[in-house]
This record gives sequence, C-alpha cells and structure tokens, in this order.
Amino acid sequence: MSDASPAPARAADEILDLVDEHDEVVGQAPRGEVYARGLRHRCVFVLARDSSGRVFVHRRTATKLVFPSLYDMFVGGVVGAGESYDDAALREAQEELGVLGLPRPVPLFKFLYVSPGGEQSWWSYVYEVQCDLPVNPQAEEVAWHAFVPEEELTARLEEWEWVPDGRAAYERLRTHRAM
Repeated sequence: MSDASPAPARAADEILDLVDEHDEVVGQAPRGEVYARGLRHRCVFVLARDSSGRVFVHRRTATKLVFPSLYDMFVGGVVGAGESYDDAALREAQEELGVLGLPRPVPLFKFLYVSPGGEQSWWSYVYEVQCDLPVNPQAEEVAWHAFVPEEELTARLEEWEWVPDGRAAYERLRTHRAM
C-alpha cells in the first residue's frame, strides 16, 4: 500500500476522514496525525493483473515510512477526505503503476483491518483491475516489480516478507473467491 507521495511534507498534511467501527465519518485529521495516533481511516487495495492474469507484485523501497522493504501484491493507499473508495482506487492504481487510462477498478469487498497488535485499524476496500499498459512505478516507492503468475505468488507467501495489511487483504480475497 502506498504511504507517501512525491512530496512527503504535503502527504503528512493531507486531510483524511476518520471513521468509526461502521465506516461512518466521525471527523477529519491530517494524515501525519492519523498515523501517529493510530486513528481509524479508510484505505483501498487494488490487485492489478495483466492480460495473462498475472498479478503485479512489488517490493517497497527501504525509505518508505510504513513497511519499508516489504513485498506487496496490491497497489493502493489512503482515501482522502470526502473522496469515494472508487475514486481513490483509480487514483492510487494509476499513481502507483505509473500509468494513465486504466479502466475503473472493480470493487470486490470491504473489511476492517486490525493490525496484529490491535493498536491500529482501517476500513479497507479491495478492488481488482486489468492493466494491459506498460507500468512505470515511481522509483522512490518501488524497489522491484514484476507481474507474476498466481501460483508463484502463492508459493512466495511463505518465502517473502509481506506488508501485513496486504497479506490480510489477499487472504480474505482468496477466501472471498472460494465462496
């Protein structure tokens, strides 16, 4: 998931909606405060596939504020104040993949993610999008990337260290598809 923009000072000032356990807006706060205080907010997770069905996987740079150097099978990030999940999914996918003209991501399901220690939580909407365009991820955010077959991704789940919220979203996605 993305946690930084090209201008980090601006990112900390970005205003986010604060939400309750029912995903109802209860206030607003700057992103830096939201992260520092562990306030509940909204995020999007977009699974990008190419025309062969392979999944976009990447390793975050060591300079990322949150989950540096970990792997992720989603692109995405926080939902801005007043922004819809759908709009955030398209914006984040285009920004993180470095492309324009993506089709609108397809919403799959929403869940409340709670961090392993229970100190943080955020509402997370999972999407999927087909990306047949050449990708050009931002070098300051992505250290490595590739489109990998789902079987390889599944095999790597136990070999690589994954961002915890992305891993949780992916496990829920696998359960969702099995239903």
